[in-house]
Amino acid sequence: MENFLDLVDATPIIIRMAIRMGVALLIASLIALVLYGILRRTGRRTESYTLEAIAKETRSAFFWFLGFALTVIFWQQLEASVFPEVIDSPWYLHWGIRIARTILYIFGAMLLIQIVNVAADTVRHRYSMDANNNLQERKILTQLQYIQRIIGIVIFIITAAFILLQFEAVRSIGTGLLTSAGVGGIIIGFAAQKSIANLLAGFQIAFTQPIRIDDALIVDGEFGRVEEITLTYVTLKLWDQRRLIVPLNKFIDDTFQNWTRNTTQLIGSVFMYLDYTFPVNALREEAKRFVEGHELWDKQVFGVAVTDNNADVMTVRILATGADSGQTFNLRCAIREHLIGWIQENYESHLPKTRIEMSPTNHTAPAETPA
Repeated sequence: MENFLDLVDATPIIIRMAIRMGVALLIASLIALVLYGILRRTGRRTESYTLEAIAKETRSAFFWFLGFALTVIFWQQLEASVFPEVIDSPWYLHWGIRIARTILYIFGAMLLIQIVNVAADTVRHRYSMDANNNLQERKILTQLQYIQRIIGIVIFIITAAFILLQFEAVRSIGTGLLTSAGVGGIIIGFAAQKSIANLLAGFQIAFTQPIRIDDALIVDGEFGRVEEITLTYVTLKLWDQRRLIVPLNKFIDDTFQNWTRNTTQLIGSVFMYLDYTFPVNALREEAKRFVEGHELWDKQVFGVAVTDNNADVMTVRILATGADSGQTFNLRCAIREHLIGWIQENYESHLPKTRIEMSPTNHTAPAETPA
């Protein structure tokens, strides 16, 4: 036994560090294998989306986090047992502990972010936007997206703080920055006032919700749906697959149209310009027959009325509603196409005309002028 202890004491420190790190990773591997095996089996048995997602997404980060946590503990025990005075420990052991602790913080942050993402995905899985009337779901998902990004930033800041606090030089710099925080804060405040305004606008949008994920908006004459809300801007997916990037504070300071603010239902209008001789009742009956048999009509609103006229034509407006803005637009197109074909087939002579009145012409020859 004494020979074995003498052999251990004679082993170089760097080799003992490697052995302890290997043991730490082995223990972490066994714990992760057992723990995540239990999670997978429990998730499959209970059909839990959350447990299955945790078992799938966080295993790697958990293994490295636990492995480096045990490595730091083992190396600190080695340093304390061999070198009672920390200043006597070799530089590679001292810096090895710091580097291992830094990696530990990084994987800890990754693990927390992955857990937050799994929680967010669980909420998205529960509140799907596939339904036609998905107002409640869009409200929750809009808040979720913004809170998820804020938590990510907080985790990043805390992780960076823990890493930097390990080094004496950085602590001194931090003290100096805190001393000059008055002047520096004013300078940074003026320099970043637009970013801060966007950040505050993001908080207001997330909780007062003038816009939500998947809202149908018209901004600067462009129609699109809210695809993403970040900390500083909103991405609109336009009808032709373009993306319009809009700063957040624009939705606080400027006016815009939100077609799905309180409900996804919209009233669609189709305008037909017809001659005064056109039989409006026949058009009303045909439009009613077509709309009532169309799958996109939600059976809420329908109407036909003459809403305007001028010297050449009268304007007939057909109203119909769909479950959401997309279906209402498609229903409008279908009504317009059907009625144009029906008019061409049955009432071609009643399409808009341009009338010209010809005055009688006097063909009497002028009298001859004497020479």
